[in-house]
Amino acid sequence: MGVMFVGIAAGVVILFMLIAFVVNRYRKCPSDKILVVFGKTSFGGGNSSKCFHGGGTFVWPLIQDYAYMSLTPMTINIPLTGALSLQNIRINVPSSFTIQISPEEDIVGNAADCLLNQDVDQIEDLARNIITGQLRLTVASLTIEKINSDREEFQSKIRMNVEPELNKVGLKLINVNITDISDDSGYIESIGKKAASEALNTAKVQVAVQEKIGSIGESEARKDKDIQVANNDASAQKGIKKAEAEKRCYVADQEAQAIQGENSAKQTVALSNAELKVIEAEAFRKAEVAKREAEVEIQKAQYAAEKQRLNAAEVAKQEIDKQKIIIDAEAAAEKARQIAQGDADAILFKYKAEAEGQRALLEAKAEGYKRLVQSAGDDVSAASTLLMIEKLQDIVTLQTEAIRNIKIDKVTVWDRGNGEGDGKTSTADFLSGMVKSLPPLHDVAQMAGLKLPAYLGSVGSKDGPAPAAPKPPKAPKAE
Repeated sequence: MGVMFVGIAAGVVILFMLIAFVVNRYRKCPSDKILVVFGKTSFGGGNSSKCFHGGGTFVWPLIQDYAYMSLTPMTINIPLTGALSLQNIRINVPSSFTIQISPEEDIVGNAADCLLNQDVDQIEDLARNIITGQLRLTVASLTIEKINSDREEFQSKIRMNVEPELNKVGLKLINVNITDISDDSGYIESIGKKAASEALNTAKVQVAVQEKIGSIGESEARKDKDIQVANNDASAQKGIKKAEAEKRCYVADQEAQAIQGENSAKQTVALSNAELKVIEAEAFRKAEVAKREAEVEIQKAQYAAEKQRLNAAEVAKQEIDKQKIIIDAEAAAEKARQIAQGDADAILFKYKAEAEGQRALLEAKAEGYKRLVQSAGDDVSAASTLLMIEKLQDIVTLQTEAIRNIKIDKVTVWDRGNGEGDGKTSTADFLSGMVKSLPPLHDVAQMAGLKLPAYLGSVGSKDGPAPAAPKPPKAPKAE
């Protein structure tokens, strides 16, 4: 019985020790950390470690061990300066990146291999080097205008280049924040001034157009002279503002091109200096192996560097001359285009003004004819007769113009008689025919297609004089 009791007690103790051992070697993983179990993680080969996010696992003694990696986000400030853009202009792109160790299954293994037992400063230094290189690569693939105008696309390209490189070491990119973009040459500031100037000029032109429309609407009830003056003033102001805006844009473009040429020259010189330093460093290294041979190589390297420097200076000079020729040609073309545009605008405005004047004249005549017909009791024939009566004097004057300057005392007629015995002569026939060439008032009216009212009389007949004309009717009162 005693032996049995001892055996049972021993079994209980062993079971208790086994449970305590299991509980002691079971490791739980909090939600803000990654549990990494390393050592002999599999007996058939495979990964050197296993990662757990949440939950827990048993860690075998002796053959396995464990460690934690924090998932707390880290913010890294990148004060990038002197990054070379696609236009060979150096810009400053200060930015901040928020990163963390990635809990994703296909990336967390890289973190266990590269970042385990690394402190926060070491992880930030590694990420900073990766981000700086990729950020410079992204800036070099874009123009300054693209970077400055479309920040969203710029950040998208940064994420596209930076995130795959961070994933290689087990990091994940959470956020990118570009604080500001600037350059030492003032190119970005010039772009902003140009955009602001264009927007201001556009607003001024729109205001001028609206003021012009208001002035035209207000002056339609005035005389044609006021309309012409208002239109001329509006056109002159618009032309002045347009010329000023184009002048400012041209000056800004010239300054930008000059800065670009200067930066290109600086880049060429910098590349030549870099190549010279590489050659000198290589020559110095060889000098440590064989001093005499190195001295000969140094002389050769210096000669080659001087030759390259002179070639670079000549290339830079030729490039500057080329840019000057291009700038002069573009300026001449722009000037010719602006002159032609101004002439076309002036001709178009002249034709529009003439058309407005003709329309106003026709509208005034139509209104007068309308009132004339109304005053004649809506009798179109009577209105036409009244208009024709006003013109009868001019018509008679034109018909008598042909004989107005004939001097009767200077007319000579060779008269031998007509041989009819009626006592008439050719001279008498000439004078009678000349007088008859002036048609009566009623004949003139009939030729014009009008019938004069009865109170103006009628043409006499052969049987006797025309009857007395009746009294004219009273004219209707004007409305």
